[in-house]
Amino acid sequence: MLAKLTESAKQITEAQLGKNRHVLAIIPSAATLPRETDLPNLARVVAGLSRRQQKAAELAKTPIAIETKQGGLMVWVMLDAGASIFEQQALLRRALALLLTETPQEITIAVSGDAAFRAHAARTAVYVALVNGTPLPALKSGKPAKSLQQLHVSGYESVDGYAAEQAVAAGNSLCRSLTHMPPNQLTPGVYRERIAQLAKTHGWKRTEYDMKKLRKLGAGAFVAVAQGSADDDAAIVHLRRRHPDARQTVALVGKGICFDTGGHNLKPAKYMQGMHEDMNGSAVALGILLAATKLDLPVNLDVWLAIAQNHISAAGYKQNDVVTALNGTTIEIVHTDAEGRMVLADALTLAARDKPDAMVDFATLTGSMVTALGTRYSGVTGNRDALLAEALAAGKASGERLCAFPMDADYDPELDSKVADVKQCTLEGGADHILAARFLNRFVDGLPWLHIDLSAANCPDGLGAVGTDVTGFGVAWGVKWLQAGLVNDAELAL
Repeated sequence: MLAKLTESAKQITEAQLGKNRHVLAIIPSAATLPRETDLPNLARVVAGLSRRQQKAAELAKTPIAIETKQGGLMVWVMLDAGASIFEQQALLRRALALLLTETPQEITIAVSGDAAFRAHAARTAVYVALVNGTPLPALKSGKPAKSLQQLHVSGYESVDGYAAEQAVAAGNSLCRSLTHMPPNQLTPGVYRERIAQLAKTHGWKRTEYDMKKLRKLGAGAFVAVAQGSADDDAAIVHLRRRHPDARQTVALVGKGICFDTGGHNLKPAKYMQGMHEDMNGSAVALGILLAATKLDLPVNLDVWLAIAQNHISAAGYKQNDVVTALNGTTIEIVHTDAEGRMVLADALTLAARDKPDAMVDFATLTGSMVTALGTRYSGVTGNRDALLAEALAAGKASGERLCAFPMDADYDPELDSKVADVKQCTLEGGADHILAARFLNRFVDGLPWLHIDLSAANCPDGLGAVGTDVTGFGVAWGVKWLQAGLVNDAELAL
């Protein structure tokens, strides 16, 4: 559960510091500290900077923690509203970490400056505090980590109760908590049950395409991957949300591989470690759906979750098999560890049948994207230049940064097959992230489409606003993209 919020337009006073024992004080970036401020303990900040032989401007890079006269902890930081959202979120995360390390039940965020700065600083800090104040599910024995229970804001009072910040934080927390679960506790069957509970709670219409139905439909790409599992519990789950004022429909498609062994082309131990997180793309799509529902965004959403495991077994698919995807495309199997594009192929085909205005798929798809970008950006490709530009803009606005990659048709000859319509991949490696996108493009029926390869799904020591290795990257981006009204028929037309 996220911390409960209270707020006041009044500034925190010296007398209140006895009750507010953990305080984050945010002031505008400047070369020097203001001579007068409505926040208490300024003199102690000056003394602390002097002791460290630091200038005031260094608060814009390194927050300072001081003990108040009442025995509390007060962290001071300068925020440059002109810096990128990513940089601002990262700085506030470092500042809040100095407070959260004491696992407080309450934190007060105190903002100072002009009205515009206070509003911006408060909203940014509230989001960062909500995301990091909710620990991931406790799996260690002993006392579980304590959650932040109360979040107070002093110096700014919103008109909407921080609706967007709370919704996106809830979506991000859902995404990260699902991704964090070990594979024996989040099997495809258990995952489907969890999704059913979410659908009931939030009023989403749910349809499941189980293995029996998928075999009957001819979804050979998905079935090829899932058939290696001892349990026949894989499925493509469709969630539908409708809004009476919506003018457009967006389809979100997520890769939900609950564990990826690599199949017959077995991964070495180094690369199999952490493969329970290979369902992160589906969790991102769920997080966006949850946030959009909480915000009541006027857009219709169809969410397609390709949930399976890639196991090694006598029944598993293998190199040189030829399978037929749901749209009739025959696929030559080259490497069984390229399973993500297989399950997405049939999920995208199902999503395209309803002719949405735009489609976005999310997947921890290729190691080559991590090689290209590391884990601080995620990669994006698409079949509309305008859509790509809008995706990049949403990345900057949300603090979840994307880098666009080419997807030109002259990459296609590398996927030519002598025995089928297309190869699933190549064995040469190279630009596999681009080849994967070209492969997926065959299944979107020409509709406006983005493919987000989540190389930033796990970043050691956190990324941007988020302090855990599992980042929930994509949820804030997706909400910002939808909020900005970026899906526009005229702009996306060929």
